Amino acid sequence: MEPVADKWKAFGWDVQIIDGHSIPQIIQATELAKQVKRQPQMVIAKTIKGKGVSFMENQVDWHGVAPKPDQVTRALNDLKDC
Repeated sequence: MEPVADKWKAFGWDVQIIDGHSIPQIIQATELAKQVKRQPQMVIAKTIKGKGVSFMENQVDWHGVAPKPDQVTRALNDLKDC
């Protein structure tokens, strides 16, 4: 597990760690969380900033910054391949 997950587990939470880019994993985690009734739930979704956009992926400088029109076009083209 990871330190943050271990911390929540120590407080009695049920913790799931998933790929936050995987729709099937998100759905599965949600369904599983609905089934656990006796403890609070924590889903830690591991993600990558800008995933799938060549000039944004893992670039913290893009956090909270709007792309220019030509960059939007490039990003949308990159995402068509995902």
